[in-house]
Amino acid sequence: MSELKTTPLYETYKKIGAKLIDFGGYLLPVQITGIKQEHQAVRTKAGIFDVSHMGEFRLEGNKAEAYLQKMVTNDLSKAKPGDAMYTAMCYDDGGTVDDLMIYRLSENQFMLVVNAANISKDFDWLTEHLPSDLKLTDESDQIALLAIQGPKATALLQKITPFRLEEIKHFKFSQNVVLDGIPSLVSRTGYTGEDGFEVYCPWDDAPRLWHKLLETGREEGLAACGLGARDTLRFEARLPLYGQELSPSISPLEAGIGFAVKTNKQADFIGKEALKKQKENGLERKIVGIEMIDRAIPRTHYPVYAGGKKIGEVTTGTQSPTLGRNLGLALIDVAYTSEGTLVAVDVRGILKQAKVIKTPFYKRN
Repeated sequence: MSELKTTPLYETYKKIGAKLIDFGGYLLPVQITGIKQEHQAVRTKAGIFDVSHMGEFRLEGNKAEAYLQKMVTNDLSKAKPGDAMYTAMCYDDGGTVDDLMIYRLSENQFMLVVNAANISKDFDWLTEHLPSDLKLTDESDQIALLAIQGPKATALLQKITPFRLEEIKHFKFSQNVVLDGIPSLVSRTGYTGEDGFEVYCPWDDAPRLWHKLLETGREEGLAACGLGARDTLRFEARLPLYGQELSPSISPLEAGIGFAVKTNKQADFIGKEALKKQKENGLERKIVGIEMIDRAIPRTHYPVYAGGKKIGEVTTGTQSPTLGRNLGLALIDVAYTSEGTLVAVDVRGILKQAKVIKTPFYKRN
């Protein structure tokens, strides 16, 4: 097995005794003080996450937009410089290569932010289709990423910058933010269902920024958070995780991110025909929310049954820290996806009753 990579905060994690796990080939904290406390801090105050394991690619060239229009499902012609856009890359059959964020830095320059486990795969996929007059650079080991999320995120981050953060609207960004002397790209995006920011800064500056934020945010209850809370937060907000809700065998439409699939955009993109067919013919299966009726927690890959036959499986499940209910996301046969439909989850060989419910499970006011 190849050696696990680390983020710039690895030494900090060792010092504070954070519980580290392998995630996407990186050694990262699953929790720092405890998943539930970290989760609640983000929902009620604010939390800070080190997500420097994410990959960043820079794309430059006169025809960069036209190339991306061919590679991704969303319509980049709608993105102006300063806009961030969520999208997916697909294979010809509509299966998902990855879901990603694209930042339009200027007319002919973009930053693509991809999932850690897919960095090599995505870079190869993009390079395979890259015209010779465009330049694609992997800057993943030069750029660190910290996410500050929660109702107090703006006030906390504002303490260390003269830049007026309220000027950055949802899914917009600025490249001109200086945080405690550190030049950063700051976007109003996140993966928690809360308001907040994602901060891209030079790799070596991340520890200083992390400590500065925790120090200035201590009184407001800013918590250092790990991947466990990031997962429960994104799950409650029904945000997909690649490898669970999205994969080479699960299309963006089946995963429920159809808003990022523009089959009517002028440009042809890889997977367009397959996704168009899925839209026109109707999906055979899709991801829905389920709530357990019997006492049990639905876990990833647990089979789901109805009328004695297997209709799919759980993609993510847990006891929701915010709601205190046993909830899951499941990819199931479309005939059983109406709200209120009774299904059964195979929990270690015993069928436990559940019902299909509306998502997202949690929505902030």
